[in-house]
Amino acid sequence: MSFLAQTAEDPSPEPIPGAADGRAHLFNGRTAERYRRSVTDGVSLVAATVARAERPFTGITPAELAPEISGIDLERPLGDPDAALDELESVYLKDAVYFHHPRYLAHLNCPVVIPALLGEAVLSAVNSSLDTWDQSAGGTLIERRLIDWTAERIGLGEAADGIFTSGGTQSNLQAMLLARDEACTLVEKEAIAAGETIAKSAILPRLRILTSQVGHFSIQKAAAILGLGYEAVIPVPCDQDRRMRTVSLAHELDRCRREGLIVMAVVATAGTTDFGSIDPLPEIAELCARHGTWLHVDAAYGCGLLASPTRRHLLDGIERADSVTVDYHKSFFQPVSSSAVLVRDRATLSHATYHADYLNPERSARKLIPNQVDKSIQTTRRFDALKLWLTLRIMGADAVGSLFDEVVERAAEAWAVLDADPRYEVVTEPQLSTLVFRYVPPTGDGSDPDLVDRANLHAREALAASGEAVVAGTVVDGRHYLKFTLLNPETSLRDIAFVLGLLAEHAGQYLALHIEPELSHSRAS
Repeated sequence: MSFLAQTAEDPSPEPIPGAADGRAHLFNGRTAERYRRSVTDGVSLVAATVARAERPFTGITPAELAPEISGIDLERPLGDPDAALDELESVYLKDAVYFHHPRYLAHLNCPVVIPALLGEAVLSAVNSSLDTWDQSAGGTLIERRLIDWTAERIGLGEAADGIFTSGGTQSNLQAMLLARDEACTLVEKEAIAAGETIAKSAILPRLRILTSQVGHFSIQKAAAILGLGYEAVIPVPCDQDRRMRTVSLAHELDRCRREGLIVMAVVATAGTTDFGSIDPLPEIAELCARHGTWLHVDAAYGCGLLASPTRRHLLDGIERADSVTVDYHKSFFQPVSSSAVLVRDRATLSHATYHADYLNPERSARKLIPNQVDKSIQTTRRFDALKLWLTLRIMGADAVGSLFDEVVERAAEAWAVLDADPRYEVVTEPQLSTLVFRYVPPTGDGSDPDLVDRANLHAREALAASGEAVVAGTVVDGRHYLKFTLLNPETSLRDIAFVLGLLAEHAGQYLALHIEPELSHSRAS
């Protein structure tokens, strides 16, 4: 029988020799039931693991775990999904850091809401790519609607637009790209009006970015990537609450103008990573308007306030920004990744536009075909917007905002506890949900600041090694501090008190072992 005759009689011919195993794993109509069973088994394993997790971490070290993973022979597949899940439990799930646990208090990692996990399951299976309409269709329109919704919440106006990104670093990078090219365009226009021409290469060395001294390091990285160099970023001093001093900002704006430098952007922060501080947005916006300077607001952390039923006023002034970064995977309780950059004037997004004949030719734009790649510095992009879409459709914005309100309230309560505890000193009262503090030994025990630094470092490491809790650390004014980042509404004051007790115990034990040797050494010298 000929091949054509065989396929005419049998619409599902046997796979070609040598490809049977591979085809059995492809997700399609014939393997849909296998997909359902495999995913159900995986979800069941994760659910069971989370349900029985008594600690946020096991305390395992890289030296302990690395040999187990490096010893796996990737050239010999297990073939069986059950065996692979058993192995995964051993090398990953057993020792994973679980952000859902109420004593995970370290970084800006949030527990995630179930509607977003449902979205994650759908988007990964369908696997839409949101670069062009002909790859995503409804996904494109859903993402655009969510950008419009976010812009409305910010108050950017009718001409606003934006794009989903992989995270705050990429959002900040794209915002700085737009600000750079807007600044260059303005200088070029001024030169033409004066009957002169100026090369872009001559403009770039004069460009500067002003941002808080505690702003996110991604601004420095963006400056380097954009060819400006780290030195193009000028840190602006902060007040005792770690908010940008507007007097210092005004001074820097005037100084740059006198010295022939071009401030291409002022970056205000709505929720600094270390302190959760929010810069004085209305005053900064006024200075930027006066100087004709692009204002970018990095609200990667503080964007949860956009949905807050009670604290939206803390972001007053953000509506005057030229661009805004939001990280839904921080304070909207979304799985990584889910971020966006938004702009006041959609025309500025053209600085990221490149028309490729095979993908998004100019004729598509003339036909008003909504190709999202026209606005993005990424090409292939996941349909991450679906997670937020299902969250809003199932829970609603008020429910999300109320969750964020809870962690902000808990941080305020924890600050009061810390401020009254003689074992600790706390840097500043939080505006959001971050607390920076350090253990201080009883007065008169002879310990020096360097020893106290080491005690705090030890306390954090010992706590992580125990797996009982995970906290972060940072440096403030040259000294080592501990840091709570509260993003879990399930975290209670009792959890916080328990962790503070453990930290004090670890630090106290370290000092007890080292104070006498230090004093003896000092007397001897």
